[in-house]
Amino acid sequence: MAESWVNYAERIGADLHLELSGSGGRRAALIRALREAVRSGRLAPGTRLPPYRSLAADLGVARNTVADAYAELVAEGWLTARQGSGTRVAERAVPPGAPARVPKKASPRARGPRHDLRQGTPDTASFPRADWLTSYRRALQQAPHEVFGPGDPAGRIELREALAEYLARARGVRTEPGRIVICSGFAHALRLLFPAVLRGPLAVESYGLGFHRELLAAASVRTVPLPLDEDGAQVAELGRERAVLLTPAHQFPTGGPLHPERRTAVIGWARARGGVILEDDYDGEFRYDRKPVGAVQGLDPEQVIHIGSLSKSLSPALRLGWMVLPERFVDAVLAVKGEREAWASVLDQLSLADFIVSGSYDRHVRRMRQRYRARRDRLVAALAARAPHIEVTGIAAGLHAVLRLPPRTERSAVKAAVWQGVALDGLAEFRHPAAVTAAPDGLVVGYATPAEHAYGAALDALCGVLPPG
Repeated sequence: MAESWVNYAERIGADLHLELSGSGGRRAALIRALREAVRSGRLAPGTRLPPYRSLAADLGVARNTVADAYAELVAEGWLTARQGSGTRVAERAVPPGAPARVPKKASPRARGPRHDLRQGTPDTASFPRADWLTSYRRALQQAPHEVFGPGDPAGRIELREALAEYLARARGVRTEPGRIVICSGFAHALRLLFPAVLRGPLAVESYGLGFHRELLAAASVRTVPLPLDEDGAQVAELGRERAVLLTPAHQFPTGGPLHPERRTAVIGWARARGGVILEDDYDGEFRYDRKPVGAVQGLDPEQVIHIGSLSKSLSPALRLGWMVLPERFVDAVLAVKGEREAWASVLDQLSLADFIVSGSYDRHVRRMRQRYRARRDRLVAALAARAPHIEVTGIAAGLHAVLRLPPRTERSAVKAAVWQGVALDGLAEFRHPAAVTAAPDGLVVGYATPAEHAYGAALDALCGVLPPG
């Protein structure tokens, strides 16, 4: 018979699961069970085992049976026993006679990068911990009791009200709280919209995140690439599609805003076709050398789904985003979201509401705008001094730059970066597989991620892997 769930919480505050089975009596069964727990890793090195008396009582065996089993495993090297410290799993518990493990030499990729210049991540060391904690505590103290029960799948009204005010003021969005639905980020928004609310084919920019294309493909949505030039997506190429996904404030990853004439033109297309524009406003707060570019949604709120998140401005770990919806889509999106399973944390929602209303969010964005601009300027200066033949584009806004490379050098530059411990992306990584326009060589370099003290070394390493002029 197998006996399990030995409880020794009264003494050391934890549970231990053992199964005593097989022949040879209780002592042999206990030794086998403990060996297997250590061998499998369930009992990690240093784990304290229950005292003889409590384990014996819980298992229904004699105290001497436990003492003898422990003594046997100590002799074999599985356990250690010290006065005042109890019996513990040995720090190097290995089966007798087992060969020592010789670590393999790790490849540069396996070791991980020394310098992380990948796009998409903010400076995590700059998360405003003190201000966020203040907002969290205030939100928790002031939260009504009903916050801790079933709520509104649209999201907490406090956050939707704060977002309506902030987005109108900072991004030119025209909305009201009833047309905002809280989600956990842009990918979650796409999952809510496709295929239950919107269907393909969906026009997309010829460069974008492959992860988003894969997500749409999994929902049986065909994506049709739109060519790009210095004025953004060539929206005149829109055809019979009923929806288009754009990054109009700062095209990802090539950079630059959608030209005002094209913003007007795509609104006209949506009105004429009864279509909808999905506006990915992923880093609209961060601009440096140009006037603020407002949201396309402000031109016609009934033709645009405006999507934003905290992934670039605060942290992707918070898993908070929002959709500003045309009125006709609100009920359908809430029906897909469901009653409670796909919700973002209510306490995080209340904390963000307080963070915005208190002014902490604005202060954080302004502070990070200055820091990222300084980072960008250092990147541009380093390239001008050490690689003047490399053109740097897409730097008027955002958290990354595109380095234009000589033809047929991108692949070798990416390979050199890997071997030098520099993590970055080639521009080709973001190209739509069905795009037909010319594919320039380039690197997408994020300048927000490295720690401040390591940024200079990261720039040195970057310059070292660039192709010569």
